[in-house]
Amino acid sequence: MTGLWTDLYELRMAASYLRRGMTERATFSLFSRRLPPRRGFLVAAGLAEALTFLENFAFDDDDLGYLRDVVGFDEATLAALARLRFTGDVWAVPEGRVVFADEPLLEVTAPLAEAQLAETGVLNLITFHTTVATKAARCRLAAGGAQLVDYAFRRTHGIEAAAAVARASAIAGFAATSDVEAARRYGLQPSGTMAHAYVEAFPDERAAFRAFAADFPTNPIFLVDTYDTPAGVRAAVDVITELGLTGPLGVRLDSGDLAELARQTRAILDEAGLTDAQIVASGSLDEDVIAALVAAGAPIDAYGVGTKMGVSYDAPSLDSAYKLVAVGDRPVLKLSPGKATLPGPKQIFRDRSAASGDVVGLRDEEPGDREPLLVPVMRDGRRLDPVDPAGAVRAARHRLEADLGWLPEPARRLADPTPLTVTVSPALTALHDRVAAQLTSRAS
Repeated sequence: MTGLWTDLYELRMAASYLRRGMTERATFSLFSRRLPPRRGFLVAAGLAEALTFLENFAFDDDDLGYLRDVVGFDEATLAALARLRFTGDVWAVPEGRVVFADEPLLEVTAPLAEAQLAETGVLNLITFHTTVATKAARCRLAAGGAQLVDYAFRRTHGIEAAAAVARASAIAGFAATSDVEAARRYGLQPSGTMAHAYVEAFPDERAAFRAFAADFPTNPIFLVDTYDTPAGVRAAVDVITELGLTGPLGVRLDSGDLAELARQTRAILDEAGLTDAQIVASGSLDEDVIAALVAAGAPIDAYGVGTKMGVSYDAPSLDSAYKLVAVGDRPVLKLSPGKATLPGPKQIFRDRSAASGDVVGLRDEEPGDREPLLVPVMRDGRRLDPVDPAGAVRAARHRLEADLGWLPEPARRLADPTPLTVTVSPALTALHDRVAAQLTSRAS
């Protein structure tokens, strides 16, 4: 992992700290200032990748040569960067937990230069994964009992982004992904049918379906809308009957009035005795389209969700921030209008027995009857749990299922949601007021 995966100003600040011997441990807090439009909650995600980024952060000879020749760093700074590794601690909300605005998803405590250099990569990973996991969770809520499959690979903003989307959507409860490498990497179920090009490559639909079923007789899904959807469904029925196909099979609808076509398709399949055949729908789907189809009673068993989930089309990012909250034992804060921060290492306290909102307090406060959400995940630059890509996704999915079950309906709503209120503990409020008063008196 190259140390150049950061913004230049991070490197300049780190270099300045190192030149001045500013090596005291500092704490930075990562949070979202506000929820995106139409969001009643966020789904914490991206922690596993963020920890990998920190564990592997280093500057190799090529990195140092670039910083010397192009950026102009002196030899003493380059020598310090050559030795630099992340040796700090991380507390974080486990992946899959539901969180809200102004709650720290992650806090880093490390020597000042290390904690500063962590900002760009960690903020990028947590922000993107959380954004997509939240969008995918909304699709999961809309779909009811239907299955969801990630079809986003071809439209995500980069190949690694596609893998991130596959992982985030799996945390949200998607059953499978079209991304084969992501499926291998994270222990997911790969899924795929056929494209219209495949159908068009044969003289007619029956020939295409016959060839596909012969080559892939296990769980064939026939794309039936290339020319005329009802005719395509009948062609699929003919091939299924002709070849005597049994077991899991189905058809996919990718265009047109999906609700009406699904009804027609279900009738044709049932009339042929194929009552167990599934109907899969795809084509510019998101939570709103899925919810409308469910409300209309469309007999759809699974949805392939692509572009709008993979880029979180209506809310493509978070107003996330990574802010210094303590240097050594000295709590610090910002007083900037609209961007003020709270000082000190923090904790989130949640009462799962009630629909009362979370409380953000100081890390060393007693939780009482409330559950602390932030837990230690890295110490001295090494993660505390072993790397288990598939297990991490499964565990995050279970957490999200539990949290969505707890989350009040107003916060789960797709339209006009009402998030739970997040309050600040008396102890944190008192610390904020004391530090703010000291800063104000110095300024005057």
